[in-house]
Amino acid sequence: MEVPAPDLPPRVRIHEVGARDGLQNEKAVVPTEVKAEFIRRLAVAGLTTIEATSFVHPKWVPQLADAEQLFPMLGDIADVGDVALPVLVPNERGLDRALALGARRIAVFGSATETFAARNLNRTVDESLAMFEPVVARAKADKVHVRGYLSMCFGDPWEGPVPVHQVVRVARALMDLGCDELSLGDTIGVATPGHVRALLSELNEGGVRTDTIGVHFHDTYGQALSNTLAALQHGVSTVDSSAGGLGGCPYAKSATGNLATEDLVWMLDGLGIDTGVDLGALTATSVWLAEQLGRPSPSRTVRALSHKE
Repeated sequence: MEVPAPDLPPRVRIHEVGARDGLQNEKAVVPTEVKAEFIRRLAVAGLTTIEATSFVHPKWVPQLADAEQLFPMLGDIADVGDVALPVLVPNERGLDRALALGARRIAVFGSATETFAARNLNRTVDESLAMFEPVVARAKADKVHVRGYLSMCFGDPWEGPVPVHQVVRVARALMDLGCDELSLGDTIGVATPGHVRALLSELNEGGVRTDTIGVHFHDTYGQALSNTLAALQHGVSTVDSSAGGLGGCPYAKSATGNLATEDLVWMLDGLGIDTGVDLGALTATSVWLAEQLGRPSPSRTVRALSHKE
């Protein structure tokens, strides 16, 4: 039943990460044709921002080694509607590969903590920002939309709780490079609603506007939806999620799945918030993909809606 709540955005843009962040964490490599069909079905279900793949070196993420083969297969998705297909690029070489295939939306992936930066990027935080600087500059010169991912915004498995001011410093640095939007990652899923509100408030005080912020919660402690609601109450209207709850983080073993897109849509539908997503079609897509992967979806909503007596 739809029961709206006061002071929430009328519409939320879902940034779907299942095809990239989700599938990169699968032990088995998913066939390219299955990935393309997955993305096509997500578009048909009404998702308008679908992160397609990552142009990282195959040595680091072999599950996405087929980026050059996959991205050209997605041209027909433009016929489904106004669908954006951002891709992750780690450096200038990745940017070259993405631009050569016509990508018009990219993302860079930074860290709020030194340990994760060293393990994930083999650099310090400041060295990683220096690496991103020419990537963002070249992309913006070519009128390409740039998203900045910021990991470990709430807690780090090696360093523990992450001070809010530390996150604000790196977030502001990413935006100062020229990023169009910022995604705050609760990479190991330890955030709670008060922490979310505190970080968003300090980001605003530091000059980062709410309308440039997206949130990316993992559900390790079952807090992803409550944290999302806290962000919505602050005015955030971009939420990252993964169809079927796929994904974690290959460099942080304590990280469990992303917030499931179906669980998010169920909550937003109930609040009367428009997403443009057909929950039935989305659920059917996650059931189909779970069959391809040979295991059930971890999404509670998928399980509830697909349960048969």
